[in-house]
Amino acid sequence: MRKSGVLLPISSIPSKYGIGTFGAKAYEFVDLLEKGGQGYWQILPLGPTGYGDSPYQSFSTFAGNPYYIDLEELIREGLLTEKDCDKYDFGDNDAYVDYEKIYNARFEVLRKAFSKFDITNTLYNKFVSENSYWLEDYALFMAVKNSFGGAGYNEWDEDIKTRQPAAMQAYREKYQDEVNFYKFQQYYFAKQWKELKEYANEKDIEIIGDIPIYVAFDSADTWANPELFQFDDTLTPVAVAGCPPDAFSATGQLWGNPLYKWPYHKETGYEWWVKRIAYCYELYDVVRIDHFRGFDEYYAIPYGDETAEFGHWEPGPGYDLFQTLKERLGEKKVIAEDLGFLTDTVIELVKKTGYPGMKILQFAFDSREESDYLPHNYEKNSIVYTGTHDNDTIMGWWKTCDKNDKAFAKKYLDIRSNKDIHKAFIRACMSSVSDTAIIPMQDYLGLGSEARINIPSTLGINWKWRLVDGQFTEELAEQMYDLTKLYYRL
Repeated sequence: MRKSGVLLPISSIPSKYGIGTFGAKAYEFVDLLEKGGQGYWQILPLGPTGYGDSPYQSFSTFAGNPYYIDLEELIREGLLTEKDCDKYDFGDNDAYVDYEKIYNARFEVLRKAFSKFDITNTLYNKFVSENSYWLEDYALFMAVKNSFGGAGYNEWDEDIKTRQPAAMQAYREKYQDEVNFYKFQQYYFAKQWKELKEYANEKDIEIIGDIPIYVAFDSADTWANPELFQFDDTLTPVAVAGCPPDAFSATGQLWGNPLYKWPYHKETGYEWWVKRIAYCYELYDVVRIDHFRGFDEYYAIPYGDETAEFGHWEPGPGYDLFQTLKERLGEKKVIAEDLGFLTDTVIELVKKTGYPGMKILQFAFDSREESDYLPHNYEKNSIVYTGTHDNDTIMGWWKTCDKNDKAFAKKYLDIRSNKDIHKAFIRACMSSVSDTAIIPMQDYLGLGSEARINIPSTLGINWKWRLVDGQFTEELAEQMYDLTKLYYRL
């Protein structure tokens, strides 16, 4: 069935307190998607973020970001007052997130709410019990991390770093209130997200979630399960993840994530992966798996290298992992992020899984050669985007585009006026044979580089852009609907 949707991170929703939340504006966004005839809302990873604010480097693959908790609901429940919230500085620019101010204010106001919360609450304790397999480790990890001034767990005292039973018990007792505070955050995150997701689903809008293939080195996942990763006896990575040098980066991309010990995962029947993916389907309807080629082969960079130049390729688990997931969880909706240089074996893996791959229209217009990203080369079983969170907006890209590529795009898309560039790209996606078309919100609005979400391999300038209240209008929703109906995506 042909469908379409919109890509917008939760952080980019307008809200009163500095960053997007699961509050009233998120529900309004869903209403406008319904009015626009959209069947999908794609978001970015929901995990708690640390240094660099990237949702792809989270303190836990299971936990949710407490920034997204709607404070106005906590006010309605009597855990906060407007006065409590108004005394904090969450930033003064509605169009961008000020993460430093959010970090300094959000936890303080949530502590205020926690101080009034009854932890004997039946629903809270049911949540804690049902999620204990990850929640206990995450809450203790964060409490201990705070006790060490935010230091990575590799810098903690040896007894707690290596999870000695006596140390674990001592820290649980000493920081019991802090542990409960982090459980409280996760309870409200899950409660509010479930309500928002159910609201979207009732309007026939499915949520496309996004998970990174890797977890962060400084995370509850690695601390609690070091046996799953390529660590030495001191819990130091032997090698880390990244990408080799290419036309875009002379020294490659050094991500720094620990690599999986795939033979061990296979021995356990991929139990950790089964739990991880099963939990994803409690949060999302469709899961986009980032860096899919890493399951075929992964690039291993010696730990301590300052660039990605001297890595090498190692075999991943291949289809064996996905066969196990299908046997244990049944057939699920998955999107394979199969971008970048693809070998024959990666292409074969994607085909064998049956998962749709991604087509990025912005990549199509290389005037030197025919591209697989040109719409006439698409397969039905694919997801087409104008661009992703890692791309510039269409209007931003157009300003810096090579003149020959620009001339080719104008001819291919029959572009007559520069003010209609974004509309021509959207129309090409919507009219394509791909079963699904996903358009970033910024492209529907025709915004420039000021609305870009992320520039890969940079720090401090990303993940900040937000919709300003009133930008997504009913008129735009009607235009979306007309285009969606025209190309039979309703």
